[in-house]
Amino acid sequence: MQRDITETVKVFALGGIGEIGKNMYVVEVGQDLFVLDAGLKFPEQEMYGIDLVIPDISYLEKNADRIVGIFITHGHEDHIGAVPYVLKKLPNVTFYVNKLTRSLLLEKLSEQGIKHFNHVVIYDETSSFQFNEASISFFRTTHSIPDSFGFTIHTNQGAIVYTGDFKFDQSKSPYPGADIGKLAVIGDKGVLCLLSDSTNAERQGYSGSEKKVAEEISKEVQNAKGRVIIACFSSNIYRIQQVIDACAQNERKLAVVGASMVKMIEIAKELNYIHIPEDLVISIVDTDNYKESDIVILTTGTQGEPMAALSRIAKGTHKQVSIRKGDTVIMAATPIPGNEMLVSSSVNLLFKAGANVIYGYKKVHVSGHGYDEELKLMLQLMKPKYFIPVHGEFRMQKAHGHIAEEVGISKSNIFIIDKGDSIAFKNKLAIPSERVEVGNILIDGIGIGDVGNIVLRDRKLLSKDGILVVVVTFSKQRKSIISGPEIITRGFVYVRESEKLISKSTDIVKEITERILENDQIEWTLLKNSIRDGLNAYLYEETKRRPMILPILMEI
Repeated sequence: MQRDITETVKVFALGGIGEIGKNMYVVEVGQDLFVLDAGLKFPEQEMYGIDLVIPDISYLEKNADRIVGIFITHGHEDHIGAVPYVLKKLPNVTFYVNKLTRSLLLEKLSEQGIKHFNHVVIYDETSSFQFNEASISFFRTTHSIPDSFGFTIHTNQGAIVYTGDFKFDQSKSPYPGADIGKLAVIGDKGVLCLLSDSTNAERQGYSGSEKKVAEEISKEVQNAKGRVIIACFSSNIYRIQQVIDACAQNERKLAVVGASMVKMIEIAKELNYIHIPEDLVISIVDTDNYKESDIVILTTGTQGEPMAALSRIAKGTHKQVSIRKGDTVIMAATPIPGNEMLVSSSVNLLFKAGANVIYGYKKVHVSGHGYDEELKLMLQLMKPKYFIPVHGEFRMQKAHGHIAEEVGISKSNIFIIDKGDSIAFKNKLAIPSERVEVGNILIDGIGIGDVGNIVLRDRKLLSKDGILVVVVTFSKQRKSIISGPEIITRGFVYVRESEKLISKSTDIVKEITERILENDQIEWTLLKNSIRDGLNAYLYEETKRRPMILPILMEI
């Protein structure tokens, strides 16, 4: 039974607002702190050298004793990718996950050498957990991975509902889908605030049926004269099963390429989410023992990632698979925003190698995120008093706000918020509250957060105009240059074709150094800055470029 309490309820985001991925939201009910998802995102174009971006959890570290749990909706990277990094900072926090997500997390943590994942509670749609100030229950959603859920946090002021990623697909599926009846019951009981997926808010109509995709993939496999190479996300278990079914229907053998795909199939098969007929799967090395018209190869790399299997196949650098004339390549996914150029490059390379590429315009993929009509249905089922669009970019959340107005939610009750913006609920009324300081944590190799704006600025400068290193050795006592100046450049000019430029630059550095050495007191900072300023002015005048200038001064 819910306790009679009057604590303020607050909602804010540490990630997932105004960006694709990196989902992490916080709901505070009195002293109870619920963390919803812990995802990562891939770096933006100008984050040179950065591997991953995760939410800044410094607020959670300061309030670790208040966290009742981190609740994960499903097993995609934008919802679980930050877990290994969160665990390092919050080793005693309890994670609430579903069955499939637990297996995926165990594999991810093992890859990073993390052996402790002891504080784990498994939930399903029947689960409910009571804490000091609030309780939480769960409902199933339909998404592009099985075991996808949304959460209802029950407070004394009303329910806070977080949908996670969802769509509505009413076609028959082997996996449990959205429980529309349960969603309607939640809405009838009263929803104070809804946080709902905005990823496809700009798209009109319905996202499409997985049943139609299965039929299209089977038809393409049937029509192909030679080998069929199918690329999809390794996490899209629906798509993997559809490929398996297409092979069985068309009497083809299936070979799997890519470590992540192999591992996902193992996990899904163990949990009974994938069913593979006996003798259907063969090793990639055995494919040459069969006719080309009897082979389907399943792999990863739909986003054009340089190291993914399909990219290496397209470039001809994969050890086991190369494109042959007459191959059919099916890219059963759409590009993530920002990856369009990489995908386009892969498609061009595949065509050049002689393959028939089926992508984009063919119905071999549907989104796991609902379009505007599905978002309207969720809003009508929930009937929230207040609405906060989450997930996706700002323009998508803005579009979702307009959709909410269409179904009758007052514009004043819709909050398009930025990361760190806090909405407080008191006496069932919403008011903007104090901001929470948040940012991005950049992952570069094994470094976590050791790359900031200054380093990124330097990397950007290096990528544009290169670097010029000046080495000078001098004697303070003799007040003369002993060796140099020597100039080394990378990414600025080709030295052999720029001898006059380098020679003049050397003269400038020599003149500046000799002039400053005549002073009674030699200031290193003054000498370095004088060299930089002198070279900057000359090089920009001659080349209209501004390389990074790095003076190295040695005294003997």
